[in-house]
Amino acid sequence: MQLRYAFRLYPNAAQQAALARAFGCARVVFNDAVRVREDARKAGQPFPTAGQLSRKLITEAKQTKERSWLGEVSAVVLQQSLRDAETAYRNFFASLKSTRKGPRTGPPRFKSRKDARQSIRFTANARWTITGSERLNLPKIGAVKVKWSRTLPATPTSVTVIKDAAGRFFASFVIDTDPTADQARMPETDRTIGIDLGLTHFAVLSDGTKIDSPRFLRRAEKKLKKAQRELSRKQKGSKNRAKARLKVARAHAKVADARREFHHQLSTKLICENQGIAVEDLSVAGLARTKLAKSVHDAGWSSFVNMLEYKAARYGRTLVEIGRFVPTSQTCSTCGAVDGPKPLNVREWTCSACGTVHDRDTNAAINVKTTAGLAVSACGAPVRPGAIPAQREETGSRGFPTGNRAA
Repeated sequence: MQLRYAFRLYPNAAQQAALARAFGCARVVFNDAVRVREDARKAGQPFPTAGQLSRKLITEAKQTKERSWLGEVSAVVLQQSLRDAETAYRNFFASLKSTRKGPRTGPPRFKSRKDARQSIRFTANARWTITGSERLNLPKIGAVKVKWSRTLPATPTSVTVIKDAAGRFFASFVIDTDPTADQARMPETDRTIGIDLGLTHFAVLSDGTKIDSPRFLRRAEKKLKKAQRELSRKQKGSKNRAKARLKVARAHAKVADARREFHHQLSTKLICENQGIAVEDLSVAGLARTKLAKSVHDAGWSSFVNMLEYKAARYGRTLVEIGRFVPTSQTCSTCGAVDGPKPLNVREWTCSACGTVHDRDTNAAINVKTTAGLAVSACGAPVRPGAIPAQREETGSRGFPTGNRAA
């Protein structure tokens, strides 16, 4: 399985200028590739191959006066930019043929230098290294200072340098992990749990545990409104507006980082303590079109479930998602009688069939666990195999027994 480990970078002024050149060159090569392919489409000609694009847009372009500055950055960065354009077209065509899962994707668009997020990628043949002084040495950029928050469990296969909307730099390493070793680090358990996700409480477990919702966006709303109001009063194109935009971006980044950290810690704890986990397949896109949209986005259910999914696959746990139309809040977990829909303000109700008094959320969590079949068959159940993509900012082994790990 491939995972991503992200670390904060602190480049100096010269290195920031070199990274800006690399971002710009990668963006120009990507846009040139899109333009050449669009010209070929309009002319009714076959699309040029990846080799033809590489020769024309990189090798030959460096010899011209208009693109001679492409030689100032690593050739690997330019090649990876062409590969990104190739992947974007492949995803677009797969989406047209309905062979690609997920929402419909459009054709590749030109990148702008004003994009909030810029990135470049170095593969192993770029000869980037981690120096003895624990700096990241990148070709034609230099040794960049890194904040190593944890050790890398294996040798990285590639590194992506990212600049986000808040002006922060990150190094994202792709690591090939050993599933057998990861599963051996996990404590043995036969516990199973059902999870009911909500807004009043972020998660209610089938054993009665209730986890409060931190509501990071709501708590920071006053500060965000003030920063956004200051931004709206600045003249467009001015330096003060650029500073105000950066202030807004940093405030939002702080909220997103806090939410992501909360999701990681909770998902790691649940995976560590339970062999089987059941959750409900919620329609987040549908709920985001209601009056609860801001609270739904603030909770971040999809991100949390995705973390549970790849961590369960990594550590040999079982994750089961039940259908969204199962009436978990209407069914009595004691006798199985369906008591009909109830408004959201009803948090406790009495079953008309058996007279049991239920807490709405706890009852739903028990029904989620029962519907998933974890009550009788999840202990030690095999994990369904499947390709798991590299996840951004994975927390590694936080909360797990570490043992010996390679730096």
